[in-house]
Amino acid sequence: MDEHRIGLKPIVRRMWAPRGKRPTVVIHPRYRWRYLSGFVHPASGRTQWHLSSSVSLPLFESSLRHFAVQVGAGPDKEVLLVLDRAGWHASSRLVVPPHLHLLPLPPYSPELQPAERLWTYSNTPFVNARPADLDELDTWQLDRCLALQTEASLVSAIHSTTHFAWWPADHSPTT
Repeated sequence: MDEHRIGLKPIVRRMWAPRGKRPTVVIHPRYRWRYLSGFVHPASGRTQWHLSSSVSLPLFESSLRHFAVQVGAGPDKEVLLVLDRAGWHASSRLVVPPHLHLLPLPPYSPELQPAERLWTYSNTPFVNARPADLDELDTWQLDRCLALQTEASLVSAIHSTTHFAWWPADHSPTT
């Protein structure tokens, strides 16, 4: 699990242009933001997304509650969630839903975080583009998140970039 800030500030990347011509991208930098929380199961590539207007302890608790319901955490299913050490992740006031267990990564280790790799995929609609306002940004982002959850080719791409060699392939209980 990780959070990512997206906004009206443009994401400019290289693009193709005819030889001898400079590519042009119309941008209009504005500094208004949304925060996307991404949950990924590295072994399968399944994702869950939550879009919010800020990051805070109450919003994180709400995301955890919704995530626990979405993945079916309960007496028959314990869920381990790997996350970074953001202040709201490690607060002593944080209320974690039952059957959901938080595992913080070592400090300063984003390379170990499978969810860090999600942002390349979630940013695609915003590359060299200019949403008119936050409502349009929300629409683009939610459409992209839905595609990332349902399209098999995108799911396999996510799986191949988030399934690190050290990540266990199967967490099924042995009998």
